[in-house]
Amino acid sequence: MKILAKSPRSVCVELDGHTPYFSAERFVVFLNDKKVREEDRNVFSLFGLVPDSDYTITADGQSVSFRTDRESALFNVRQFNACGDGEHDDTEAFAAAIACLPEGGTLYVPKGTYLLKPVFLKSNMTLYIEEGATILGRTEREVYPTLPGLIGDINLGTWQGEEVTCFASLITAYNAKNITITGGGKIDGNAPQGDWYVNHRVMRIAWRPRGMFFNRCGNLKIFGLTVKDTPSWNVHPYFCREVGLYDLCLYNPSGMPTTDGIDPDTCDGVEIAGVKISVGDDCIAIKSGTIEQAKKYKLPCRNITIRNCYMRDGHGGVVLGSELSGGIENVNVSRCIFEGTDRGLRIKTRRGRGRIGITDGIEFSDIIMRGVKAPFVVNMYYNMGDQTGHTEYVYTTEKLPVDERTPYVGRFTFKDMVCTDVEYCAGAFYGLPEAPIGGVTFENVSFSYNADAEPGYPDMKEINSKVKNGGLYFQFVEKVHLKNITIKNPCGDAVVLDGVGEFVEEK
Repeated sequence: MKILAKSPRSVCVELDGHTPYFSAERFVVFLNDKKVREEDRNVFSLFGLVPDSDYTITADGQSVSFRTDRESALFNVRQFNACGDGEHDDTEAFAAAIACLPEGGTLYVPKGTYLLKPVFLKSNMTLYIEEGATILGRTEREVYPTLPGLIGDINLGTWQGEEVTCFASLITAYNAKNITITGGGKIDGNAPQGDWYVNHRVMRIAWRPRGMFFNRCGNLKIFGLTVKDTPSWNVHPYFCREVGLYDLCLYNPSGMPTTDGIDPDTCDGVEIAGVKISVGDDCIAIKSGTIEQAKKYKLPCRNITIRNCYMRDGHGGVVLGSELSGGIENVNVSRCIFEGTDRGLRIKTRRGRGRIGITDGIEFSDIIMRGVKAPFVVNMYYNMGDQTGHTEYVYTTEKLPVDERTPYVGRFTFKDMVCTDVEYCAGAFYGLPEAPIGGVTFENVSFSYNADAEPGYPDMKEINSKVKNGGLYFQFVEKVHLKNITIKNPCGDAVVLDGVGEFVEEK
């Protein structure tokens, strides 16, 4: 057992083991030898602790000792005239409390419903939202402040990888560090009650807010909360360093586009563990900006660890792109469950995204996929978004000259995985003839199918055909290495190779 994050009044821990998200058996949690509850997850949090105090947690035959953080002050938002009745606007009370809070202090939100416009956090503070407390977003977009894309050379707002004006999010921080948000409560964007999902691809005043938005922040820890019904993405760290997201429940309406769960965007050092996600779009989408932003900053999104997570019902489980021009490097996904998502791993890019940065070093291991339509997709002909995706330049499979607009996608490794009730195909890897995918390795991976599934498209590209219960398709890949792969009763060939440089298969 290890400590993932702690605050003056809470802690998040992770059990050692090999089963994804859930423990092998239900267990009892003891705090200083006192039973506090039963649990069945590998990652969990405890609340209501005393600052600057010693504790030992024992669970499932494992234990860990720790000391809670010191706390310079505890401010209750009720002391600043917050009502917490869900009817009165409590934004000013929160703003006053945050402004007055000393470094190292905790802003405490007791049980109740606090109707808010966006609030802005600052460095060296803890926001403690108690279980039974809900921060509820206002529905009228006219009351939300906007963040300009650029003021001089200062970038405040962003949308889909571009520096453009967006609304501030319900919880926002800019250029801050050492922020912890915890407590067991809820952040409810209240989006279905407003017009955020109406004409969602059209900018009205500004682009839609996220549930939580952190721009150029460092040492950010969020754990033990529920974030739901947000106007777009639940959690968006942007140009951030050292981010820990643990023991979260993230929900958005099914089928609603651009309502991702977590979108690490041009970040360095993001750890995501013990997070349950059910959203209308991608569960976790890793991004690094459009080619214009990549040219300007030349920064990848890198060193991303995703572990012990449970992802359901989204378009993709873990997705890279489509804005990945800055590059995405060193992504490790392990001990996760993907259930009912359209894709498991999904890379989406195209000509025009460029090679300012590369996408390389992607590893998946100890994964269970259930009912995922297409578990593995790497698509370098992605046609969604703006109209440039529908041009011949994007969709042709003729070999074109390599230039700065040509994307580069490198190596992928998939180990120790079980994929059941696959619908469309086991995997589809669509490289470019002038820029093949660097390499794909499968080891100890099994596939079985849902024979009653309807045919569908493995991914979104202009020239496409529906498939059902297909095998592994490789088009324009430098090297494919398969070791101990089981594909049970596919329709057609288990492995299809087109333009593959080297193919190695081991039993």
